[in-house]
Amino acid sequence: MTPGSGAGVVLISPDGSRLCYAIRLHFLASNNAAEYKALINGLCIAIELGATRLYVRGDSELVIDQVMKESSCKSPLMTAYCQEVHKLEDKFQGIELHHVPRRDNDVVDFLTKLATR
Repeated sequence: MTPGSGAGVVLISPDGSRLCYAIRLHFLASNNAAEYKALINGLCIAIELGATRLYVRGDSELVIDQVMKESSCKSPLMTAYCQEVHKLEDKFQGIELHHVPRRDNDVVDFLTKLATR
């Protein structure tokens, strides 16, 4: 298997149904790059499913802060990822992003590990 990284996405509907995605990234990615890829993929999936409002939980405080414009992006790659998120945000009537501790994001952690196997 070629080296790569993984990302996980869990979408939960208003009725509590869960859709879980293990995303294989075919390149080595930093934790924050993988977090951005998970967020971007999650937003794209939500758009395809017809979601209009999202409550997003992520365990990268840096990524959440950058998207919420509370901190600036230091690298061109993170800037590009952040801009892509902002383009996708416009497709929703409402979106909230919140940081959660990694220990509270264990399902996504499992999916990320599953994607790299």
